[in-house]
Amino acid sequence: MEENRLKPMDAEQLREYGHKMVDFIADYYKTIENFPVLSQVQPGYLRNLLPDSAPNQPDSFQLVLDDIQAKILPGVTHWQSPNYFAYYPSNSSVAGFLGEMLSAGLNIVGFSWITSPAATELEMIVLDWLAKMLKLPEDFLSAGQGGGVIQGTASEAVLVVLLAARDNVLRRVGKNALEKLVVYASDQTHSSMQKACQIAGIHPENCRLLKANSSTNYALSPELLSETISHDLTIGLIPFFLCATVGTTSSTAVDPLLSLGKIAKSYEMWFHVDAAYAGSACVCPEFRHYMDGVEEADSFNMNAHKWFLTNFDCSALWVKDRCALVQALSTNPEYLKNKASQANMVVDYKDWQVPLGRRFRSLKLWMVLRLYGLENLQCYIRNHIELAKHFENLVVQDPRFEVVTPRIFSLVCFRLLPPNDEDDGNKLNHDLLDAINSTGNVFISHTVLSGKYVLRFAVGAPLTEEKHVNAAWKVLQNKATSILGESFC
Repeated sequence: MEENRLKPMDAEQLREYGHKMVDFIADYYKTIENFPVLSQVQPGYLRNLLPDSAPNQPDSFQLVLDDIQAKILPGVTHWQSPNYFAYYPSNSSVAGFLGEMLSAGLNIVGFSWITSPAATELEMIVLDWLAKMLKLPEDFLSAGQGGGVIQGTASEAVLVVLLAARDNVLRRVGKNALEKLVVYASDQTHSSMQKACQIAGIHPENCRLLKANSSTNYALSPELLSETISHDLTIGLIPFFLCATVGTTSSTAVDPLLSLGKIAKSYEMWFHVDAAYAGSACVCPEFRHYMDGVEEADSFNMNAHKWFLTNFDCSALWVKDRCALVQALSTNPEYLKNKASQANMVVDYKDWQVPLGRRFRSLKLWMVLRLYGLENLQCYIRNHIELAKHFENLVVQDPRFEVVTPRIFSLVCFRLLPPNDEDDGNKLNHDLLDAINSTGNVFISHTVLSGKYVLRFAVGAPLTEEKHVNAAWKVLQNKATSILGESFC
């Protein structure tokens, strides 16, 4: 009995149980379409299925696997399902999984160069690779004053650059000017911008989320930005930070980077570009023009864990001036001092982020880039965009529906038209969304644009094929017919 006890770490036990876990995960992927895409459980379901306290004596590994199958998986929304079209994708891949496995196996805490030199140096190299794939300006490469760092999410990325920008401006105008600092973005910018302002101490009334509408396809208007900044200056406020987006969350709107960047530069503002979702598409030459103007940016962010076959979490952030991050975020306690750091010979990524500890995340991105290569990654992105184009055509062919905003990447925003002009169609589309998702056959999400409740169909799961798009459309059509009470076909 003692021989079978699970030890804290044992190579042969790891081999045995590791094989079983890989088999379990592989079987999950083989059968993933058998699960409802959106979990159908009710709040609190799991408390009734698990004991009130942890066991005193160990359970068998097989019993744990059985519980995962019977009790955990029903409460999982299956983001890797080929029928998942909600929010934005969160890609998993064989290469990403293997890199994540290796990171877990080595289990280093690479907060400074000395704690694992390979972790720091691989991250610098891999983010230089990715920057070159995106054709970012050389100022963002590690050979100069800038460089890249892997954050957990785009929310962390915008927070750290906001802190750097805040401290930069306060050094110039005085630390008592915090209440006068103003942040600018469109109302389509991700909500993480607002949260970053809350954490950074920016007064809520000084977070300017400028209204975007259909006349600009929900992109931020440079004219409106200029007017707002001019007004703020006249009342004694200090503009210091502008966030633009390439591929907004609601509708994949693309802000005009070049015009916005020139405005930011003229007022000595920090210019951040959030390309969390659409940045992946910009490795394809035909989509790179959506990033034109990025040369004006002080920082740029894209999430490799969204649409670039890299398992969560892996959010790539580049800055032109790494000293700005270090000055805002560095601490240097005695117990972390070492020769390499004290001599300024190395990068210590603890000074580029909020937490001290950090995982070896560059391993999975490195493996993705090496095991797939740029050409295959480009084909992967293009395939999803073609599938979204196919779905868009299906919507256009059904007169009961309308496409609400032009499709740019792999997101289609659409809605079911109300049967009469007096109805705004919001309840109709809300009911349609609930009806679709309750089937378990497909999962989509929604947004609101100019007061309209809009359905979002985001293609991006690694296993999605044209047959899954067609099947999802059939579900949509059938539920629309049921809700309208008659077919317009």
